[in-house]
Amino acid sequence: MSTESNARVLQVNSVLFENRSEDVRRTIECLNRAADLAIARGAFSAVRLTYGDCSKSPILSKEFLDAVREDSDALESVEHVFFDKNMGSARGHNALLKDTAAPYTLVMNPDVRLAPTCLVELAKHMLSPDTGMVEAKQLPIEHPKAFNEKTGETSWAATACALFPTALLKALEGFDADTFFLYCDDVDVSWRIRLGGKKVIYEPAAIIFHDKRLGLGGHWQVGEAEKYFSAEAALLLAYKYSRNDIVNHIIADFKAAPDPVYARALKSFEDRKANNTLPATLDADHKVGQFIEGAYASHRFKP
Repeated sequence: MSTESNARVLQVNSVLFENRSEDVRRTIECLNRAADLAIARGAFSAVRLTYGDCSKSPILSKEFLDAVREDSDALESVEHVFFDKNMGSARGHNALLKDTAAPYTLVMNPDVRLAPTCLVELAKHMLSPDTGMVEAKQLPIEHPKAFNEKTGETSWAATACALFPTALLKALEGFDADTFFLYCDDVDVSWRIRLGGKKVIYEPAAIIFHDKRLGLGGHWQVGEAEKYFSAEAALLLAYKYSRNDIVNHIIADFKAAPDPVYARALKSFEDRKANNTLPATLDADHKVGQFIEGAYASHRFKP
């Protein structure tokens, strides 16, 4: 591969945890189609895929991997790394990042399906040296955070499907896995990118299907793990971004909440405080951190 083509290689990293292999196969099929189109249009010269597996036992067999490699002619490689422990999303992606040599890294959830033009649309923004991160649009539940309709700039980007310059992500030492196990690691890395002077972009033309569902009342269906780790992350994010007023407000809400999951999240925070393991604080001037009605950006559908 020439030096010129090396500069356009994409590494796709995804972290597994007890996923069904048939669902992983469908994700790979969609990625392969998107890679085929991206290579044909010159957006990337090659696309490589690596799964990091946090499951109790490997969920992708040799037979499965051989089959998808045979069927995925647009992917230069399909690799599977078994971690033999649940490292969480942030630490799992950091482990994969260490071995990433490609100039671009796509962080991808294992339960998403890329539209054929997704990689092409994401790659357009990498032509600008000011871009630090580009996020795809999620369907059927589109994230309601505000973005600049001309530039795509936004407060933060979700890593269900997000593209980074690898060198920048490595310079940031990846995700803050010591602080965030599952949630808000993407908010944090977005804000650190912006503190460094780069732009975080939302690209609505880059589309993915993300398997999220609403309940009968129109609310997002949340499992127990999501409820706990997102509650814990909310406290830690507010603390890290120097918003003690928000920390105190969340603590009061958690103390008043009847669900014991919030008492557990509060105890975790208090234990970290007692053990001196809370994160170092950033953004003392509140330049990038946004805490708006429980969200981390303005709501674009609200008046």
